Amino acid sequence: MSAAETDLAAATASNFSTFTSPAERTVRATPAGRGEATPQTQGAGALEPSVGLKAKGTSARGISLDLAVSVEPDTQMSGFIDWGDGTTDVFDTYGPIDVTADHSYEEIGAYTIKVTLRDGSGERAANTLAIVTSGSDFTPYTPTRLLDTRNGTGAPKGKVPAYGTTRVKIAGNGSIPAGVTAVVLNVTATNTASGGHVTIWPEGSERPITSNVNFAKGQSVPNLVIVPVHESGYVDLYNGGWQPVDLIADITGYFTHTRASGYTPLEPSRVVDTRNGTGTAPGQLRGQTTFGIRLADGRGIPEDATAVALNVTVTNPREDGHLTVFPSGGTVPITSNVNFRAGQTVANSVIVPVGPDGSVNFRNGAWGATDVIVDVVGYYQPGGRGAYLPFAPERILDTRDSADWAWGPLPGQSYIYMPLSTQYPANTAFVLNTTVTNTQGEGHLTVAPDPNALSAYNGGWASFPTPPNSSNLNWKRAETIPNLVQAGTGYHGIIDFWNRGWDDIDLVIDIFGVYQTN
Repeated sequence: MSAAETDLAAATASNFSTFTSPAERTVRATPAGRGEATPQTQGAGALEPSVGLKAKGTSARGISLDLAVSVEPDTQMSGFIDWGDGTTDVFDTYGPIDVTADHSYEEIGAYTIKVTLRDGSGERAANTLAIVTSGSDFTPYTPTRLLDTRNGTGAPKGKVPAYGTTRVKIAGNGSIPAGVTAVVLNVTATNTASGGHVTIWPEGSERPITSNVNFAKGQSVPNLVIVPVHESGYVDLYNGGWQPVDLIADITGYFTHTRASGYTPLEPSRVVDTRNGTGTAPGQLRGQTTFGIRLADGRGIPEDATAVALNVTVTNPREDGHLTVFPSGGTVPITSNVNFRAGQTVANSVIVPVGPDGSVNFRNGAWGATDVIVDVVGYYQPGGRGAYLPFAPERILDTRDSADWAWGPLPGQSYIYMPLSTQYPANTAFVLNTTVTNTQGEGHLTVAPDPNALSAYNGGWASFPTPPNSSNLNWKRAETIPNLVQAGTGYHGIIDFWNRGWDDIDLVIDIFGVYQTN
C-alpha cells in the first residue's frame, strides 16, 4: 500500500527567515583621490549607483539572494558577490536590473554577504547583508532532568491539570545557551488517572493537533521528542487527558545555528540483544546493574561520533522499573529512557552522548532482571552533513481517516511505502512520531528505507522489500503506543512502515523535521 507523496514545502517554509539591507544602506565610493566613501543619499543630479539586498533561506545551508541594482540607463557595471565564505560570484549590468543568485554554504552558521558595483574607475558602491543559515547542528548534553512536576523541578509542584499546560525552560537552563533552535527531550507521563495524550510545542505558537505521548490509566509512558524552541527559550507541554497527570522531561542534546555535529542515518541494525548474547553477555541484565557497549567498534559508528541515535527495547522484565541510557565515563544520572511493568515489552527512541571511549551504558533501575534490545539508526559527528530543519508539526498519515486514506487498517505482515523525498536526495532523514492504535493483536512496527525507486512502484516492477531485524515500537492487543523515529530515506527517498504482527492495526504518522545535506 502506498501513501501519497507529501508536499513539505509549507512545513519547511516556516524555517526560512528573510534578511534585508535596503538600497538606502548602499555606501558610495568616489574615484581615487576625490573623497571618501559616503552613504547613499537622496538628491538631484545623476543617479548614484545603489544595490538593495534581500535573502531568504532555501534549505539547511542554501539561500537565495535578490539584488535590486539601480544605475543610470546604459551604464555598464560589474557586480561582485562576496558570500562571506571565501567564494564569489560575478554578474554584469548595462542599466538598472534585478538579479537573483543562489548559494549553498559548506557549513551552517552566520555570514556577511557583500555586494560591490564596479566600473572602469573602480569601486562605485557596496552594500552588506548579515544572514544566518536555516539548518542547525546538534550538541550533545549530559542527560539532565529539566522538568518533574512530582517534586517541583522546573515547574510548580503538582500535576498538570486536565487540558492544562505547563512549560519548561530550555535556553539559559544550566549550560544550555541562548539561541537554541530545537531540543531533544525524553518526556514521560506518569501517575495517570485516565487515558490521554501529551503535546509538546514551542511556547508562543499555536498548539498543533499532533501528539507526542499517548497514555492509558495507570501507565507511565515515555517518548523521545525533538521540538523547536521559542525565542523566549521555553517549550510548552499540554495534557490532553481528562484527569491531571505528572510530566517529566529529560534533555540529552540541543540544536543551534552554530557549527557542531551533523547527523548521518544508518540502515537500522541490531547491536545488542541479551536474549541471545548479541553485543553483550547472554542472559538478562540483573536489577540495579549496568552494561556498556562500544558502538564505534565495527558497527558503522566513527571514532569521533559525539552521540548516537538508538531504539532501545525492554522485554521480559520480571518487575516494574526503568532503564537509563547514558555515556560511559560518568555517574548514573537520575534520568530515565524506558519505563516498564513486569512482563511488558516497551521500546523508546534514544539520542545519547557517547563517552570518551566511544561507549554507551545501559542501567536497569529495577530490582528484577530484564532483557534489553538495542538497534542503532544513526550518529552525530563533527563535520557531519546532516543539518536539522524543524517543521511546524504536521499529520501526514492516519489510516483511520477515510478522507485521506482509502485502504483502512494496515493488515498484519504488510507495509505502507511512503515517498517522502523522491525528488530531494539532500533530505537524508526525517523526524517522525509513529503511533499504532486499535491493535487487534500483538506485534511490532519496523521503519526502514525502501530499496525500490518510485518508478518501480509506478511501473509495477518493484521487488518485495525485506524488512530489517529491528523494531521501533511494540504493542499488545487494544493498546495505543507512540514512538519517535529518525527514519533514513535510503537511496530512493521512500520509507517503509511494516506491521510485523499478524493482525490489523491503525497507524498515525506525524512529521516534525528533516535532516538535509545541502
